[in-house]
Amino acid sequence: MAFKNKHLSYSRLSRFEQCPLSFKLHYIEKKLAEPNDSLRFGKAVHATLEVLVQEQMEQERTGILSEERAMELWRQSFVAEGMSGMELFQEGVTILKNFIREQGVIDHQDVLAIEQEFHLPVGPFTVLGYIDRVDRVDDETVEVIDYKTNRMLFTRDEVDASLQMSLYHLAAQMLWPWAKKVRLTFNMLRHNISMVTERNQEQLEAAKSYVMSMGQQTESATEFPARLNSNCIYCDHRNDCPVYAKALKGKRTFICDDMMKLNDVAREREEVAKLAKVLYARKQELEDVLKTHLKENDDLIVGKIRYCMFNTTKVDHPLSETVALLSRETDMSSDEILSRIAVVDKKALDSLLKEIGKTKERARVNLLKAELDASASKQYSPRFWAKEMKA
Repeated sequence: MAFKNKHLSYSRLSRFEQCPLSFKLHYIEKKLAEPNDSLRFGKAVHATLEVLVQEQMEQERTGILSEERAMELWRQSFVAEGMSGMELFQEGVTILKNFIREQGVIDHQDVLAIEQEFHLPVGPFTVLGYIDRVDRVDDETVEVIDYKTNRMLFTRDEVDASLQMSLYHLAAQMLWPWAKKVRLTFNMLRHNISMVTERNQEQLEAAKSYVMSMGQQTESATEFPARLNSNCIYCDHRNDCPVYAKALKGKRTFICDDMMKLNDVAREREEVAKLAKVLYARKQELEDVLKTHLKENDDLIVGKIRYCMFNTTKVDHPLSETVALLSRETDMSSDEILSRIAVVDKKALDSLLKEIGKTKERARVNLLKAELDASASKQYSPRFWAKEMKA
């Protein structure tokens, strides 16, 4: 019997695009999903933010979100997802505190929807989706906001070409037809950064055409090959995948025997890179087990290998006291000493500029940023980067 989608969704299409076998296991064979900590963490953060902002709307409040309530909701979500680990818990606390600080005052009237469900007709298919949040910007503009807990930031190209955001734009047009403009925002929660993009009509038509094409492929496919890729370590069906099992054993299907053949060099390099990521993630998983045992022991001897934990030390000298001591023992002025030893941490500076931006005009803050950038010294180091091109 041929497979038929009850509906499409961005997650369905993305799963099929990345790995047809994962799609088959999840949607056709309906195998039990085994989400890892990254997926559970993202789900818990989303649940916390959903309730936190939803309560602001329902109680018709205008003001800063309650940090105390956020911590209460985070504890509940953390437990509900069955997670553990102080480091992971604290990471969620930091994300939520940064989010509340960055949001500032929220007027409940500006929030149009939280976890908004939509059913978008696209050709013979219906695309089902949920938008994390939609805000009213002005009488002609809505902002679609999607929360992301990714550790890696998207590239500009990935943001501007995101199928997910194209579908959200179409859904927003359908749900709020009065809006002449739709702003699309990825809120990268781990980085406290908003990545904004827009879509034109040509891009939206291309997105609909692509959805119909991919939808037809999911229903007409007779083979569902596994595709080893950088997301395999996060896949909730990796334990049912024979390709992933081979990757854990470090097995390769291709080895370049002539370094002068650039295509062969690139082919092996990409296979090794994918295997390396899988194996490194497995190494971390195994180390976590050993670290758990080391919490109760100073060291652990397994076979002929001794494992132990040790602390590394980072030393920060207080600025004013350090300068005073150096001035006392040398003939250098305070300004000269500062020019020799002091630098400003960019992350701390960016955070301060954000705070300044809440009380100063944007033009003045932009001018200040330009002046600071002009006085900054920049260092560049070569970095190798590779990304698979889509056909």
